[in-house]
Amino acid sequence: MIATELDTLAGDLRAMARIRAFEERVARYFREGQIPGFVHVSIGQEAIAAGVCGVLTEDDKITTTHRGHGHCLAKGADAGAMMAELFGRATGTCRGRGGSMHIADPRIGILGANGIVAAGLPLAVGAGLAALRQGTGAVAVAFAGEGTVHSGAFHEAIALAVLWRAPVIFVIENNRFSEFTDSDALWRGAPLIERAKAYGLTSAERIDGNDVIAVRASAAAAAAACRAGEGPVLIEAMTYRIHGHYEGDAVGYRDAEEFAAAQQRDPLLRSAATLEAADRAGDAQAALDDAATEMDAAVAFGLDAPYPDPATVLEDIYA
Repeated sequence: MIATELDTLAGDLRAMARIRAFEERVARYFREGQIPGFVHVSIGQEAIAAGVCGVLTEDDKITTTHRGHGHCLAKGADAGAMMAELFGRATGTCRGRGGSMHIADPRIGILGANGIVAAGLPLAVGAGLAALRQGTGAVAVAFAGEGTVHSGAFHEAIALAVLWRAPVIFVIENNRFSEFTDSDALWRGAPLIERAKAYGLTSAERIDGNDVIAVRASAAAAAAACRAGEGPVLIEAMTYRIHGHYEGDAVGYRDAEEFAAAQQRDPLLRSAATLEAADRAGDAQAALDDAATEMDAAVAFGLDAPYPDPATVLEDIYA
């Protein structure tokens, strides 16, 4: 790899290290009872968020899922404000009212996480259509899990995006499990990318979602196609969910040998190994160290922040 490619990889490793450090602390403080509700972490899937969001601009929009912390961080959300949101504090991204599954920051293109399966896809199509009609050159990215493709909203979003030639990138994170069920057991017939092409998508491809270099290259090509007016693109990124569906999930449905093999494909380890082979081990270690320091500070910020004033309980209610 040439120096500029290594620099890009080092930057992507920093993005992945930040997500990993954030998620590890979320898992810990949820176990300790300091984060209310449910949390779903993306440990093992960091390369997808880093690689895709790494090619986006602030004007580009994303929608995400109940497992969306990594996407939001990679798109530029403030780690301290995100942590405060999870702790239910007034300085959170949504003033402590949304929690883990509803982080949003429209100012930087984060249209929101969503606890409803597939609900973000039509929103991304709307954002893409708006960008197309306004001529901004922006694209919209809809992150979703592979279980999403069995929902009506998935089919409707794809069909409308193709009809309108909306600049939308559908990123399907295939992490092997639809909640507690082996995803392969829910699927018959042609592979997802073949089904997607049948809708008339310009491009649909399956990639190694744990290889951040491959993810970035695929996302860059997809974004370029969307900006050139070629219509929507689908990327199926193959990965593996290291933690359970939610924190506290006993994961009794997971095969031990498969899990051990998946850990060997850890996206952070793979990227660090590439840098080490190029005599840049210091970059890899600095990324991990800096991420730990940043996320410890984010936790402190969140825990020190005040809870919302009860007098504001009816603010920001529109329906």
